[in-house]
Amino acid sequence: GRKSAFLKKAGFINYVIKHFFEDGRSLDVCANRSLATGEFLHYQTVCPRTLYNYVDQGLMTIKNYDLPEKLKRNTKLHHVRQNKKKLGRSIEERPKEIEQRSEFGHWECDLVLGHKTKDDQVLLTLSERMSREFLIIRIPDKTSASVMQAFQMLQKQYSEHWNDIFKTITTNNGSEFADLANLEQVSKTLIYYAHPYTSCDTCDKGTVERYNGLIRRFIPKGDCINNYSLQQIIDIETWCNSL
Repeated sequence: GRKSAFLKKAGFINYVIKHFFEDGRSLDVCANRSLATGEFLHYQTVCPRTLYNYVDQGLMTIKNYDLPEKLKRNTKLHHVRQNKKKLGRSIEERPKEIEQRSEFGHWECDLVLGHKTKDDQVLLTLSERMSREFLIIRIPDKTSASVMQAFQMLQKQYSEHWNDIFKTITTNNGSEFADLANLEQVSKTLIYYAHPYTSCDTCDKGTVERYNGLIRRFIPKGDCINNYSLQQIIDIETWCNSL
């Protein structure tokens, strides 16, 4: 049978383990960065899939419970529920070219909740599909008014460049985004709403959902976002953009 490369590539395996635990990098990031920085050549490494197989086989000190994204991954088929509320333009109307991630300006957005109480703040997250640029904006609550106020702030910040930077925004059907389509009345930005109850699916807005999962490494579910300083939020955003 085919021989395992595990022992022959011990140097690369140790590199992955070191950066996984010390820098919080995923196995994919470790594998790709090792090649991008020139620290290893292709023949000295294994692909991310093989790394995950090593974890499953118990060959590495990294265990499956150290991989929160893997444990929460759902392999069941998603079914789009019919006759649900429609806040605006469906994602099915979104141009297919956006799926190719070849043009800058197409964003996904979502909310990250903390303690889920009325007096706790909320994080508005946005991710650009091509560049993977990630933004975190702290807002007072999860109301549609607070969400719109944050976008109005962004629109003022980017000024005349807004239409070039925010060409489209894809979000879910939550009531907090009910007024987001109003941006179309004051700009050229087009708003698309994901399929109800399948917004975390990769084909809808999986990019921002992935970053939301990374935020949970620093702000676990149930923690009050009020307890985290603005600098800490900025540090999390910087860390996400450095991957």
